[in-house]
Amino acid sequence: MKLNKNYLRLEESYLFSTVAHKVSAFAAEHPDRKILRMGIGDVTLPLAPAVISAMHAAVTEMGDKSTFRGYGPEQGYDFLRESIRAYYGRRGVSLDADEIFISDGAKSDLGNILDIFDTDNTVLVPDPVYPVYVDTNVMAGRKILFSDANASNAFLPMPDEKVEADIIYLCSPNNPTGAAYSVEQLKAWVEYARKRGAVILYDAAYECFVTEKGLARSIFEIEGAKECAIEFCSFSKTAGFTGTRCGYTVVPKALQSEGISCNKLWLRRQTTKFNGVPYIVQRGAAAVFTEEGEKQIAENLSVYRRNAKRISDCLDSLNIWYTGGKNSPYVWFRCPGYDDSWQFFDKLLEGAGIVGTPGCGFGKNGQGYFRLTAFASEETTQEAMERLKEFLG
Repeated sequence: MKLNKNYLRLEESYLFSTVAHKVSAFAAEHPDRKILRMGIGDVTLPLAPAVISAMHAAVTEMGDKSTFRGYGPEQGYDFLRESIRAYYGRRGVSLDADEIFISDGAKSDLGNILDIFDTDNTVLVPDPVYPVYVDTNVMAGRKILFSDANASNAFLPMPDEKVEADIIYLCSPNNPTGAAYSVEQLKAWVEYARKRGAVILYDAAYECFVTEKGLARSIFEIEGAKECAIEFCSFSKTAGFTGTRCGYTVVPKALQSEGISCNKLWLRRQTTKFNGVPYIVQRGAAAVFTEEGEKQIAENLSVYRRNAKRISDCLDSLNIWYTGGKNSPYVWFRCPGYDDSWQFFDKLLEGAGIVGTPGCGFGKNGQGYFRLTAFASEETTQEAMERLKEFLG
């Protein structure tokens, strides 16, 4: 037996375990102190009534012999793929239903998609970065390069012609920074990828938060992107499916290498290694795109958007530099008066009872920055911003 020793190259992720340990210790020492948690990237509002109703109906179907379903199609039921295709169509993006693959979440597919690419590919990821992009490629033994995301480029790095990359990760709006690419900026990335014969793995998990004109919600808004990009999306943040698990990946049929279709390879991979998302969950996901579902989900998203604005307004009043907030549930700001993210974490917890996420946990360029999320309740967010003003004012 020989093990994949690339796993030994993985750095231990102490970020969230360290946060949890510090918060637990603080709570034990201050049992009467109310702690406001603004670091979690999980949603807090329940599933929309339309989604719950659809799932209840699906459960009833599964209890009746005449409507019971066993194994479903690995790539997803037609009713959900067609709903997603129509959703893109309403935004001006034309897709075929068989270019859409249903999964149990964007995180899974972002790792699994690498099965269709040789390990002899150079990978380009931004720093700071969502750890999955790095760790899944370390596991496979690929060479990894980093593009610097920093304050000078508003944490939106652009392509460098001197860098030779084959697989490019982009996330917009970004986790952790909240920065969002414009259509014009993405045109440069698509041009770079097509020139190099590279593929862009585009994480659009937070596209539903984009409201400003000129910003992209899908890489396929860019002409030529279908020849060089794969898009990953999720119902987790759009519709609160973090505990229900459902997402989708778009692999255009125009995306090929050496005459080989990436769509066909991904279909083969999924039908071999994946058994599909449960019927009940897919019925709930399809309800997201109904008129009633979209209205109810918009109400939930408006709560998170109001929270993001509360955070942004607070930072504006304190004259603190930040990105995100306006088109993202994340707000990424420079630690005021501190060069070390963990030091600021400790001071903020001790002085204001607020929990956030130290930026250095997402890469070296995150040192000196901090992330707050808009996924808490409105009451918690309001109180947290009042405390933050008092603490930093």
